[in-house]
Amino acid sequence: MKTVGLFCGGFSSEFDISMKSAQTIVDNFPSTYTIVKIEVTKAAWFVHLPEGKVPFNMETLSFSDAGSETKIDIGLIYIHGNPGENGKIQAYLDMKGLPYVNSGALASELSFDKWYCNQFLSKFGVRIAESVFMTSRTAVDEATIIAQLGLPCFVKPSDSGSSYGISRVNTADALGAALDKAFAEGGTVIVEAFLDGTEVTCGIYRRHSGLHALPLTEIASDNDFFDYEAKYLGQSQEITPARIEDTVRDQVWEVARKCYQLLQLKSIARIDFMIVNNVPYLIEVNTTPGFSAASIVPQMLAADGISIHDFWKEIMEVEL
Repeated sequence: MKTVGLFCGGFSSEFDISMKSAQTIVDNFPSTYTIVKIEVTKAAWFVHLPEGKVPFNMETLSFSDAGSETKIDIGLIYIHGNPGENGKIQAYLDMKGLPYVNSGALASELSFDKWYCNQFLSKFGVRIAESVFMTSRTAVDEATIIAQLGLPCFVKPSDSGSSYGISRVNTADALGAALDKAFAEGGTVIVEAFLDGTEVTCGIYRRHSGLHALPLTEIASDNDFFDYEAKYLGQSQEITPARIEDTVRDQVWEVARKCYQLLQLKSIARIDFMIVNNVPYLIEVNTTPGFSAASIVPQMLAADGISIHDFWKEIMEVEL
């Protein structure tokens, strides 16, 4: 029986969400594998065993269990943010020659950065919002941003996760604080023009039969947008399937498949869109979407009649 090392935790503000996602995966993983959680922190990496935590040896990719050394055979990275969602652990496992079921290092790093990912995909005809990219707090004058994009607009860390540091800016005097908040989370920031429409998200993965797009989920947030509280604290309605016309749904599925193929993704991805006048605009690509009990992808799977157990069974069969 092969041992799967499930890397979780990480260095970002979404540590707790990653741990919850990992537990959902462990609770539903196919019994043909032994799966262990590997908690990644800046101080050290630990393997969760029934008797407690033990150190994980990064050099040998192994841990001590009841006096014997166990080496992991397969990696599964489920860290929301640094150093998993951005491809760093994938690159390390590539160097060590250990197979894993996630998107590769380049695909993960590219899709993780909102600016570079959206600019890349826009060259292939994927519609995106007009935006301003900032490499420092003073890179672009605030008045210039507002003149170019108008109000309201969205301010996001470009090279960080999708839940923290994001603000909807409705007035000019609120832009400065929003930029400070975003730069506290990431090294670069993207400011996007407001898209007035219906927000939907599409889960997509590769099955034995080819790319499979899950039922769309419509996001009706109680807040100004789908922020951390809306995602994880119940301050939103997540409606699956989305209340949109079948022809629009099919457009979203088509664009999602296109993005997945262009980025050369693997395993599950969740791709977010804003539908404006029945036309989908890409918001962002998530290669490590939330997988806790409150997350969207498990809801999509349930709506499609797919158990979490069968989902991970097929992922393991297809991607290895």
